[in-house]
Amino acid sequence: MSVAEITFATFNVSMEAQNYLPQGETGDATVLEKLLQTGSQPQIRNIAHIIQLVRPDVLLLNEFDYIADADKGIEAFIQNYLQQPQGSATAIDYPYFYYSTVNTGQPSPYDLDNNGKATGTGADAWGYGFYPGQYGMVLLSKYPIDTAKVRTFQRFKWQDMPGFMPTKKADGSPWYSKAAWAEFPLSSKSHWDIPLNVNGKTVHVLASHPTPPVFDGEENRNGIRNHDEIRLWVDYLTPQNAGYIYDDNGNKGGLAADARFVLLGDQNASADGEGDALNAAISALYNHPRINNAMPPQSKGAVENTPDNPKAAFHTAGWRMRADYVLPSKAGFVLKDSGVFWPETTSPLYPLVGSRGASSDHRLVWVKLELSAE
Repeated sequence: MSVAEITFATFNVSMEAQNYLPQGETGDATVLEKLLQTGSQPQIRNIAHIIQLVRPDVLLLNEFDYIADADKGIEAFIQNYLQQPQGSATAIDYPYFYYSTVNTGQPSPYDLDNNGKATGTGADAWGYGFYPGQYGMVLLSKYPIDTAKVRTFQRFKWQDMPGFMPTKKADGSPWYSKAAWAEFPLSSKSHWDIPLNVNGKTVHVLASHPTPPVFDGEENRNGIRNHDEIRLWVDYLTPQNAGYIYDDNGNKGGLAADARFVLLGDQNASADGEGDALNAAISALYNHPRINNAMPPQSKGAVENTPDNPKAAFHTAGWRMRADYVLPSKAGFVLKDSGVFWPETTSPLYPLVGSRGASSDHRLVWVKLELSAE
């Protein structure tokens, strides 16, 4: 497959069971599984329509429930939605994908939120969720994936990060019990390093979705976890700091200093200092010397959404913050273009993002790159 330019994108699509159920009702990944078979669910059709309009070559979907049987999960989405023309767009295909387990909804035996009950679900799961695979993620690609060299960090223990940020009770004692802390994974979902073969050249896709830095208390346990989840990537990109990192196969170290990469995902933190996150990690990542941030994606729709905010152009979520990122390496790429799919209210495409229920409360973010000779 010849290539001049490649578009990388990330999109938090809110394709998890609770999104499709009345408030108060509970379900699991079979809810999404059933909707994927129909090809007719309006919100999912709008998501597919947006993808078909932007036409990214490589796309990370956040909050796409993990369904172990790919025929009923990601392959059904590709076949029944993406391969079917939506609205004014034409069909699109992704012959390659990477889809694996995450920590969200994986039950722990501990009372992680210290409310006196160890339920194993919700805030007592290893990543917030009510069933395994909730809020999962999947990578779609038009280029082959070197599956034998994929690295995942789902089971990396938080305690093994040097200088981790501690979570404490009001009296200064550790928030988590010794037994829980000994098993606690850093990643609320997972961290993935997925090598793609693009015309014989390797491009590493670094994918993640750190926990939202809210829905906790004064201890700020989610804000602290969000910070350290992002910091893992900072260290992964810094060879002299990456020696402690081990993947789920036991291999140690970070990304080679000369590697091409694109970091994708809803980081739930703002490099512009907005929102509730502890911004040191996202600022360090965004300004990392290996990352090219010279053309930050923006949209007119976001400006219209918050006209009195000078940072609004860079927002990627309807709730008025930059949360989603496509961060390419300086090495190996020429940065050509970027954007956020967020039409203005006067656009005939505005109904695709006009409400939370139209598609998602996040917007698709994209960056167009050209492979350089390096």
